[in-house]
Amino acid sequence: MMRLIFVFTVLLFSLSSASAQEDSDQQFLEFNLSGHSKDGQKSWEVKGESADIFSDTVRLKNVNADLYGQEKVNLKADSGSLNKASGDMHLEKDVVAITETGSKLTTDSLDWKRDANLITTEDKVKIEKENLVAVGTGAEAKTDIKKAKLKDDVTVEIATVDENKNLKKTVITCDGSLDIDYQNSIAVFNKNVLVEDEQGKIFSDLMEVYFDTKTKSIIKIIAKGHVKIKRQENESYSEEAVYTVADKKITLIGRPKLILYSEQGALNNAPFGN
Repeated sequence: MMRLIFVFTVLLFSLSSASAQEDSDQQFLEFNLSGHSKDGQKSWEVKGESADIFSDTVRLKNVNADLYGQEKVNLKADSGSLNKASGDMHLEKDVVAITETGSKLTTDSLDWKRDANLITTEDKVKIEKENLVAVGTGAEAKTDIKKAKLKDDVTVEIATVDENKNLKKTVITCDGSLDIDYQNSIAVFNKNVLVEDEQGKIFSDLMEVYFDTKTKSIIKIIAKGHVKIKRQENESYSEEAVYTVADKKITLIGRPKLILYSEQGALNNAPFGN
């Protein structure tokens, strides 16, 4: 069971005020709340400008919370509420979550579910980590943001620097969902997926993108379902395709079809191989 410890530094109103009691049981200015695990370890701490104490919740303003686990996470928001029984927290307006290793999540509202170790939102959300920026509507993530799901209307931008120190950008969009596993360096895109870079475009129903664990650059893309690849005017089609970045090689799998164009038009539009 979690234990709640309330430390309030300045009393604003007390129960002796009839009007204050109608709104809340107690009101405090400048507060510090903390929760501890069964073994006595601090699991979270919340500081802020003011707190209204009700029978089952604490309403908060200018929230600054630290969540302790395998990785420390800082949460900030203009307002929020804390469930006294469960320790779950709801935050609203200018919500920012930043992990010790530099992951950053911003949104308009956020729910932290303590026992499940999850943060969720139905609003537009932006996740930034190193060279990757992901934007979507609705999200669910582990508190340390090492694993995250963006539900709808996803756009991901990946910036890398090539051997000549030129900045390269890859943009991937999908209707959703997107599952990102930062720890294992893989992202899975679903529904109407499109990846664009200086080489061209790849379309598919589902796409797995693998990253180098050190450089965070894309090393391999596996596209599945209604695959279409455009390189300048040339097009290819298949049920599945594997693109390896190091050698810029594309392997088409399942009823491949290649269309090459010249000034006179299509040179080859017939299927070949399997």
